Amino acid sequence: MAAKKMVPPNKSCEKRLRQAAKANAANRSARSAIRTSLGIVRKAKNKEEALKEVPRLYSMLDKAASKRRAGFSKNRASNYKSKVGHLLNKLSAAPQA
Repeated sequence: MAAKKMVPPNKSCEKRLRQAAKANAANRSARSAIRTSLGIVRKAKNKEEALKEVPRLYSMLDKAASKRRAGFSKNRASNYKSKVGHLLNKLSAAPQA
């Protein structure tokens, strides 16, 4: 069953729908990029591999937090960075194979 397309009753509603669609796309893009980068860090076999991706991830987290994208606040971005730091510490403590 296809969803019905909403017909806005006035111009301000039209504009709000356009703005919401644009924000939705930006949020989805930011969230996807952060998750992809986080996955790369989590799947890294050693600390050097992870450290290559960390600056990119931190940058995306900071940008998302500053623009309030994808539900990221300063605290949420900070929590993500903390978790990545713990991951890096575990990688450095793991015996090298």
